[in-house]
Amino acid sequence: MRDAYLVGAGQSDYGAFPEESYRSLFRTAFDAATDSVPKGLDAGDVDEAFVGTLGVGGRQLGLSGPAVTEHVGLDGVPTTRVENACAASGFAVRQAVQAIKSGMADVVLAGGFEVMSDTSSDATKYWLGVSGETEWERLSGTTFSGVYAQMASVHMERYGTTREQLSRVAVKNHANGAKNPHAQLGFECSLEDAQSAPVVADPLNLYHCCPTSDGAACALIVSEDVVEEYTDDPIRVAGVGAGSDDVGLFQRDTYTGIPASRRAAESAYEMAGVGPDELDFAEVHDCFAIAELLAYEDLGFCEEGEAGRLIESGATELGGDLPVNTSGGLKSKGHPIGATGAGQVVEVFKQLSGTAGERQVERPTRGLTHNVGGSGGAAVVHVFEREEPRSSRNSSGRGPREKESEVSA
Repeated sequence: MRDAYLVGAGQSDYGAFPEESYRSLFRTAFDAATDSVPKGLDAGDVDEAFVGTLGVGGRQLGLSGPAVTEHVGLDGVPTTRVENACAASGFAVRQAVQAIKSGMADVVLAGGFEVMSDTSSDATKYWLGVSGETEWERLSGTTFSGVYAQMASVHMERYGTTREQLSRVAVKNHANGAKNPHAQLGFECSLEDAQSAPVVADPLNLYHCCPTSDGAACALIVSEDVVEEYTDDPIRVAGVGAGSDDVGLFQRDTYTGIPASRRAAESAYEMAGVGPDELDFAEVHDCFAIAELLAYEDLGFCEEGEAGRLIESGATELGGDLPVNTSGGLKSKGHPIGATGAGQVVEVFKQLSGTAGERQVERPTRGLTHNVGGSGGAAVVHVFEREEPRSSRNSSGRGPREKESEVSA
C-alpha cells in the first residue's frame, strides 16, 4: 500500500458566530488549508472529499457534505458525509488515508464542521444527547456530563484521583489555548478558578467541561506519488487505528477506561512501528477533564490509575516530557462536534511544520491525535511523523497536478 502524507491543514476560529453559516465557516477552513500547502494546492487537484458533521440543529441533514464542498469549488468531486458523533472528522481523516492507500485517489480533502450556537440550550442538549445510548441513557435523562461524571466518580474512588487533578487539566489547557488565536476560550485560569466553579454534574464543574462551538477544519492528504509536488517537508501518516464499542456506558465492562481508544491506539502504534514513549506531543479528546485523564491511560502515556499523578507532575504541560493538547484542547480551543477531529490534525500540522507560534513544541518529529465519539462508542487514533526534508523531483516548473499535455498545450 502507498504511504499517505499530510501537506496542509487549516481551520476557522471556534466560538459563537451568528453572522456565519456552516458553508462560510467551511470555506474559511478550506482556504486556510490550501493556503498552508508549501507549494500550493488548487481545488481542481482534489480527487475526493470526506466531511464530518453531526448536523446539530437540523440544518441540511441530507447531503451536507456536498453542500459544503460545492460551495468551496470542488465541483463534481465525490463527497461522503461521515457521522460518528464527536469523532466524525477524525474518521473522515481515516477514510481519506484509506482512499490514498487503496490507490483510488491521490489528493483527498478530510474536513468537518458544526454550528451549535443558534439553538436553545435545551435543543443543544438534545443534539448532544443523540450520540449517547438512546433508550437507557438519553431518554432516562442522563446527559453527557452525567455519563462522564460517572467515569470520574469511579476513577476517583478506585485510584484516588482528586478534584484538584481534574482542575489541573483545565488550567493546563487554558494556558495553551491562551496562546492559540483560534481558541474559543482563549484565556488563562487559575487553579482556584478551576476548583471553585459551579457544579455541572458532580464531581465535574464548569471548568471541567468543554464549550459548545461553531467551527470548521480541513486537512489535505496526498499520496507518496504526488507529495513532492506539494511540499519538500513531508509529514507522513505513519499509523492509523480505530475502534468501536457499546454506545451506552452501562453496557461496558469498565467505567475507568475507553476500550475503543485502547484498541485504536494499539493499531496505530503497530502500524507506525512506535510506542507512546516515542511521541513528542499529542492532541487528545478532552470533552471533559476526566476524558483527558482516561486518554493518558488508554493511550499508554502512563499506567492505569496513574493519570492524576501524571497531570500533577507537569509532564503533559507545554515544555514537559509529553505536551498534551498544545492547541488548548476541546476544553479551551472549543468543540464544534464535526470539526474536532480534523481540528486536532490542524494542530499536528502546525507543530510538525514549526508554525505553532508561542505554543510550539521544540523540534518535534512525531505527534498523535485521539478523537472519541460519544462516551466511547467510537474512537480513532492517528500517528503523524515528520520525515527528513527532500528536494522536489518536479523540476519542470509545472504547477501542482499539471499534466504534460497541459504544459505542451
